[in-house]
Amino acid sequence: MSDVNQVSADAEEEQFSPHETPSLPVGQWLRKNLFSNWANGILTLLGVLAALAALRGVLNFVFSENRQWDAVRTNLRALMTLSYPESQYIRVWVALGFIVGLAGLSAGIWANWGGVSVRRISTWLMGTGALLALCVIVREPSVILGSDGKVIRSIDGSLRRESFMDAMVDRSTWWIAAVLLLAVGAALWSRFSDPVRRRVEVSVTSVVFVGLGLAVLSLWIAPYGHYAFISETKSYIAESGRTVAFSTKMPWTVMLILLSCFFFVGRFFQSGRYLGFVKGASNLLWLISPLTLFWVVLRDPALDYGHVISTDLPMGLAFGLLGGALLWGLTRASIGEAGRITATALLVFAIFNWVAAFFGWYPMLQKARISFLLLALAALLAPNFMGEVAKRRQLVLGWVGVTALVHYLATMINTPSTVELQSTEFLGGLGLTLFVALIVVLLSFPLGVLLALGRTSKFPIFRMLSTSYIEVIRGVPLISVLIFFSVMVPLFLPDGMELAELAAVLTGYTLFSAAYLAENVRGGLQSITKGQYEAADAIGLTPAQRTGFIVLPQALTVSIPQLVGQVISTFKETSLLAIIGLFDFLRVANSVIPAQSEFMGVKREGILLVAMIYFFFNFTISKYSQRLERRVGLGER
Repeated sequence: MSDVNQVSADAEEEQFSPHETPSLPVGQWLRKNLFSNWANGILTLLGVLAALAALRGVLNFVFSENRQWDAVRTNLRALMTLSYPESQYIRVWVALGFIVGLAGLSAGIWANWGGVSVRRISTWLMGTGALLALCVIVREPSVILGSDGKVIRSIDGSLRRESFMDAMVDRSTWWIAAVLLLAVGAALWSRFSDPVRRRVEVSVTSVVFVGLGLAVLSLWIAPYGHYAFISETKSYIAESGRTVAFSTKMPWTVMLILLSCFFFVGRFFQSGRYLGFVKGASNLLWLISPLTLFWVVLRDPALDYGHVISTDLPMGLAFGLLGGALLWGLTRASIGEAGRITATALLVFAIFNWVAAFFGWYPMLQKARISFLLLALAALLAPNFMGEVAKRRQLVLGWVGVTALVHYLATMINTPSTVELQSTEFLGGLGLTLFVALIVVLLSFPLGVLLALGRTSKFPIFRMLSTSYIEVIRGVPLISVLIFFSVMVPLFLPDGMELAELAAVLTGYTLFSAAYLAENVRGGLQSITKGQYEAADAIGLTPAQRTGFIVLPQALTVSIPQLVGQVISTFKETSLLAIIGLFDFLRVANSVIPAQSEFMGVKREGILLVAMIYFFFNFTISKYSQRLERRVGLGER
């Protein structure tokens, strides 16, 4: 009987951690990995001393009395959105609320996000508590200030600092936080004393919601201080020892409530009959929300409804209905080569419209040129939707939806904004950085996939064009591409056609990023064995179906690490926006804040905050990539 119990326990342990190596006691782990011989022991001690010295230097820099953190605290709104008017800031919260609600819905409907073992949670808590206690100890004591608030110096001119014990007493709040973290982590470790029970996992969503809940709760309890810049009176507020303003903690509380509510809505649809529809709708909203939120919600265009009814609406209906009818005819099984000839002629006509616009031969609205080009591309795809009525209807409905979206956004973008701006920039700071990075990733991904398919194509013309484009773009620095599209391209546009600076940046950055992304995808395509292609041909799949259902899913799965690396690079390289004149949050920290009379020349604090934000986003993306790789089994088969 005991043997059966032992086998059952072993099976249960294997169930929780099939790929996990047995853990060693702390002493054995140290002897095996760090002090296996005298040379490793010396290197370990030297590394520890160097790490402590670096940690002490960073802490002394951050908490130095010379640091003017009020410059950052009072300019947080500028770092986030630059000069967006405070009276209409509700639009920013509405846009953020939509993103948060959509994130909660997606988290709910996409179900299992994995789990975190109790062992790991307790280790995190104890490790964080120990690190916090170490930081309190290694940081040098604070300087002594006189009754006038000035630093007291010794006879030799050096700064007078408090004693070590006084410093520890002054940092009692940090000690309490460290002890609480250590106590909670140790309690979890002791409560789940059995090694098998320590491997029991807590869902990631629970951990995330608890962490976010504690963070929002701290806004109501912790005395972070009230810091702000009042644009109407051109004055700064710096009130320490109190909680943040109600206009800050209430919106974040609402954000947490929205996230929770939409998460449970997603869980409700997870097992329902409408799951497929909800997933498709959420994916579509993720694609169009950055454009609509930026150019519609934040800009609040002042529509001329007379022009909309007389021009915009009829044009949109004409392209949608007549284009849909054309595509319905091109997907007839009996159309033959006439369909390909029609699609080619339509593409030539669409290109000719752009050439005519360049030379000014005849006037045409920009929306019409874009619509003709999209219709030509849809006509080229029509042969892949021939046959069944459902497939033909899918192409027509897709065309109608794309037409409606393109004409709607074109109308909104070309309509003047009602937002009263305090500068020439519509939006800046972190909001602009995230918008540019997100739009570039969304637009460059399909373009990069097409370039990768073109470079691996059997058709020489496609392979030559794709290869030439990729090699030329990859041979030019990004800043040169951005300057070219920002400064040079507008010089070649015909009279009456303008290219906004933000649109120029998005265009150039997208074309640049697509070239690098194409090479990442090409590596995945080359990893697909010849047998996959032969199997797809054997079951009668068309080349488009083989690529869409067999080749691309496997290639993109293999390319996950490279694609995530490209996303991280894209986000980091948005810092180059400052060079061409856009006010991203690096330029706000480096140029705007130091130019204020109250904080003249204060740069280090803002740049340090910018570096921390970059690290937070990139580290989060990297960790999610690792979890995604484990979920799809990348590298395990």
